[in-house]
Amino acid sequence: MKIARFSTEGEDPRYGILDERALVVLAGDPMYQGFETTGERVSLQDAKLLAPVIPRSKVIGVGLNYAEHVSEMDERTADDPVVFLKPNTSVIGPEDPIRLPADVGRVDHEGELAIVIGSLAKNVSKEDFASVILGYTIANDVTARDLQARDGQWARAKGFDTFCPLGPVIETEIDPSDIRIETRVDGDLRQAASTNEMVHDIPTLIEFISSIWTLLPGDVILTGTPAGVGAIRDGDVVEVTISGIGSLRNPVIARH
Repeated sequence: MKIARFSTEGEDPRYGILDERALVVLAGDPMYQGFETTGERVSLQDAKLLAPVIPRSKVIGVGLNYAEHVSEMDERTADDPVVFLKPNTSVIGPEDPIRLPADVGRVDHEGELAIVIGSLAKNVSKEDFASVILGYTIANDVTARDLQARDGQWARAKGFDTFCPLGPVIETEIDPSDIRIETRVDGDLRQAASTNEMVHDIPTLIEFISSIWTLLPGDVILTGTPAGVGAIRDGDVVEVTISGIGSLRNPVIARH
């Protein structure tokens, strides 16, 4: 089931189930009110898709989770997952512009599979990981690379406004263990990998992260990016595609 958050002209954001070329409108936020429908259908042509979730609490990033990406960054694989936080103010939706801050140097794309948490979760075992997940979406963990190296920690480099595109939908019925991720910039293929190449798989990530932080409904976990990260520039269009979910497309503009 593909769940979208959307708006139509003059209306507040709503939720719907994607059904071919239309959205079957839900009675409320599926995170809290389930999947009851109103009977209304909205054509995709009349709807603007928004970020499918705005985390009320946190976006958790996972770094260095694909071996080839570890190599290209000249890093070492850690025994434990490398985790960091992005503010919820960095979240934008499909077709919203990634705004490049002035004077920060190189900014990179990082296409990733994202987990959307569906229930309160603490100290979750690997065996129970699926019970706390609402579904999966696509993310772009945009990173100011020069700042990341200069600061020695990642909060500023990954936390700018617009640096966490999410969307276009939350897929609730997918096996995330072996699905393909591709990132293109202006149609040029930059990243291509399968989630089966992760150093730390999703059950491991859920167990580890929930041992540190209590996960709340709507929290998002970015599961790491494959090799092939690269610079994005004013005028580029970045598109991250994950099989079974869809494509997340965002233009890039300079912030003057």
